[in-house]
Amino acid sequence: MDLTHEDVRKIVEIVDAAQNLDEVELVFGGFRLHLCRDGSGPMAVRAAVPQHAAPLPVPVTPEAAPSALAKTRFPEGVVAIRSPMLGTFYRAPSPGEKPFTEVGARVQADDTVCVIEVMKLFSSIRAGVDGTVVEILVENGGLVEYEQAVILISPDKQA
Repeated sequence: MDLTHEDVRKIVEIVDAAQNLDEVELVFGGFRLHLCRDGSGPMAVRAAVPQHAAPLPVPVTPEAAPSALAKTRFPEGVVAIRSPMLGTFYRAPSPGEKPFTEVGARVQADDTVCVIEVMKLFSSIRAGVDGTVVEILVENGGLVEYEQAVILISPDKQA
């Protein structure tokens, strides 16, 4: 049995809710999850990697400090779709398949516009707004940071 991204997210939420825990390490098969609370703030993942890999700090909560990429300004009225995690950006469901969207394409709020992969776990990213894709900011297969803008959408005008 493999852990999914959703499983890991739920584990982090449960451990974070236990205010009496400052540090937890979970080993599941070849997967190691190390959570640590800095002061009285929320839990943060210090490592979520296969045991043979080196640990890497990864923020998993919105309260974590966003990177410089998250602070990039975009034209007024444009909505930036942001990566909810550190991982690899993919424009299509698998190699050789048609991309989820293209520049100039119309999307609905519930449409998947890309996927982000972390340790072979794929998370579908939805548009979140009805509109037109203005720009795709990341190359297929490129690494993205937490809260990094990946796609820009010009939302439909409300009548």
